[in-house]
Amino acid sequence: MKTTNFRFFPMPFHSLLLFSIWLLLNNSTSAGHLLLATVFAIVIPWVVSSMTTERPRIQKPMLAISYVFLVLRDIISANFSVALLVLGPLKKLRPGFVAVPLEIQSELGITLLASTVSLTPGTVSTEISEDQKWLYIHALHLESAEGLIQEVKSRYEAPLKEIFGC
Repeated sequence: MKTTNFRFFPMPFHSLLLFSIWLLLNNSTSAGHLLLATVFAIVIPWVVSSMTTERPRIQKPMLAISYVFLVLRDIISANFSVALLVLGPLKKLRPGFVAVPLEIQSELGITLLASTVSLTPGTVSTEISEDQKWLYIHALHLESAEGLIQEVKSRYEAPLKEIFGC
């Protein structure tokens, strides 16, 4: 649960950014623009600070870096696999849908998992159930539904759970 306490600058980086952008957009440092930029820099972040949600923290940054390289490697190898599938006889393709049960609970983690699946050629995330317990995936060539589920869970979901500690 997020506790809210009054701070004059609840989002100092955003305040500085608003202040600077206002002055740059108006191309002026007159007293009126400085005053208005200051008011915007204080009021806007203060008003919207109650609308922000807690962001998950990266618990294992080195694992996050290795995850990025894993995904890049998978994207490259999947491109070759998909190219071979598409250039071969199309009647050998067996497209299909799979429902992957989710253990990861953070919205960011689920979004990253769905994005990872969609970035990898040959698969695309089609939907996340309303209760956020299932990720529906379409595969261009589905040899085994259980195999795809296990691959997504072990290769992508497990590291994301560890990275975000959820």
